[in-house]
Amino acid sequence: MSASRPMSRTNRLELESFRSRPASSCGSEKNVGEMERVLSLSTGLGLAIAGLARGRLKGVALGALGAGLMWRGYTGHCGCYSILGINNAKRRPHTAIPAQQGIKIQRTLLIDRPAPDLYRFWRRLENLPQVMRHLKSVRSIDSQHSRWVADGALGKELEWDAEIINEREDEMLAWASIPGGDLETAGSVHFRPLTDDSTEVIVSLKYNPPAGKVGAQVAALLGEGLEEKLDEDLSTFKGVMETGMAPAPRVSNY
Repeated sequence: MSASRPMSRTNRLELESFRSRPASSCGSEKNVGEMERVLSLSTGLGLAIAGLARGRLKGVALGALGAGLMWRGYTGHCGCYSILGINNAKRRPHTAIPAQQGIKIQRTLLIDRPAPDLYRFWRRLENLPQVMRHLKSVRSIDSQHSRWVADGALGKELEWDAEIINEREDEMLAWASIPGGDLETAGSVHFRPLTDDSTEVIVSLKYNPPAGKVGAQVAALLGEGLEEKLDEDLSTFKGVMETGMAPAPRVSNY
């Protein structure tokens, strides 16, 4: 039998590092932000209650999903985040949505209306709930800041403050949410004239839904996905701007 080879210095260092590593680092490190933990708990509780009320297979699935979200909120740990190397618990407070996180949506539509008219309607933020059904209200705080209230999953209201971060009159507008609200979002809208009376509108939206991407899947399961709402809202915006007619009254879900 051959003699054992001596352990190299590199291998000894790796072994010592592994032995001294805290047990908590092996999959239990907190990687969910405080606000996200609160939203995970509340969303999970709502889903668990909804699952118990529904019963049967779909109710069991909702209950299990709710229990998972509640555990995520209680422990502050997300297994998916660990696999992807994401750590919201260590996020810098001024970062609206970190790179490689969140969900991005982009839509392009043509509207038979001059670009300046479309820009002025959008820039007056209080107008947006008229054409965006998921928004309950938008209130300007000053020329650059505003407070938004929207419908969330399971009838829960979401509220956040936003800031205009870039704008070019009659051309584009960009915004981002301010940390501390219920929703992290950033986006822009560009108005590109095609003719004197026709404009290409490009809307880009990036957001971190409550409880992360799991929250977006839950909302979609309940028929409340933001992408579908945005498509409906932009269709309403086009109709209102082209015809000048007020949108149909908001229909209650209750």
